[in-house]
Amino acid sequence: MIHDIKLYLALRRTTGFVLSNDECLLLSYARFAAESGESFIRASTAIKWASKAVSVAQRDTRIKTVCRFARYIRLEDKRHELPPSRYFFCYKTRRLPFIYSNTEITNLIKTALALGPPDTLYPHTFANLIALLSATGLRVSEALKLHLSDITADGLLIHHTKFRKTRLVPLHDTAVLGLERYLVRRRSVSSSNNEVFVTEEGQPLRYSSVYCTFKKLLKRTKLSTPAGVPQPRLHDLRHRFAVNSLLECSNGRKLVSQHMLALSTYLGHANVYSTFWYLEAAPELLRNIAIDCESFLFKGEKSWS
Repeated sequence: MIHDIKLYLALRRTTGFVLSNDECLLLSYARFAAESGESFIRASTAIKWASKAVSVAQRDTRIKTVCRFARYIRLEDKRHELPPSRYFFCYKTRRLPFIYSNTEITNLIKTALALGPPDTLYPHTFANLIALLSATGLRVSEALKLHLSDITADGLLIHHTKFRKTRLVPLHDTAVLGLERYLVRRRSVSSSNNEVFVTEEGQPLRYSSVYCTFKKLLKRTKLSTPAGVPQPRLHDLRHRFAVNSLLECSNGRKLVSQHMLALSTYLGHANVYSTFWYLEAAPELLRNIAIDCESFLFKGEKSWS
């Protein structure tokens, strides 16, 4: 079964999927099935294996991962059974993002610039990383994988994306100026690496280091939320960009549709449905939707949507 799993993963990866988690889960299931002396997928065995996960959400992910593989392999061999995909049905909800204000973004950048040691690249690296994420909505991983050659006159070339889709991200003039100033300092660091964001030693900046430093910045700026409310994350800078972009969209169904498609492309989403989620991510957007729904139902008018 492991041989078939590797062929399945290789096929799906040619279409742009990474599937790191799927590979781990499927190999785990294959080993579990082998211990029972099985070389074909059995629904009862898949359910038993999935049940070993701690949470319902994890069990649901496990069984659905096996189901996707089963649908593929059953095309060639019907001896494989198709487990019930909704056996551990878990309704998944998105975590509501923290939408930073302009003042909070400014404070984070100023606090980053105050990081020590003085006269080093370190504080400027984090200040410019936060500024770039805020101004472009890039994923953190995309920003950390940026190379100097990816900076062009037309914008940033994003190669290492979540779905392996290369895209061009145009920059505002102020973002271009800020990036140019940072690159002057960046090029003063002797390094054989071509990443834009590097450490003082010229090594590529790691996410673990970025995560720890960002936590430090949140503490120093005293930026927090009440108990029970999700704390601000670095990834929320991307959410802020998307929400603000939608808030500034002009009225009119056609204009909104065009704007949504452009935003989806700019953010590098696999499809526009992922972008529509942002319509419920901010009270202002929900209020616009509610007003238009009311106008449509009671007055027959259409404005924002």
